[in-house]
Amino acid sequence: MLVLLIVFLMLWLILTIVGFAINGLLWLAIIGIVLFIGTAAIGVVRRRSVRH
Repeated sequence: MLVLLIVFLMLWLILTIVGFAINGLLWLAIIGIVLFIGTAAIGVVRRRSVRH
């Protein structure tokens, strides 16, 4: 599960970098940021629930 989370975070990070690098794809950067934050939040919540 942790490996899948890391893969998704890396994918969203790459999308964000590509979106900022190409001027016409700013929307891709915004989507990448939102997905990165969402995936990180889900990962934190699941890790905390597994501990308890």
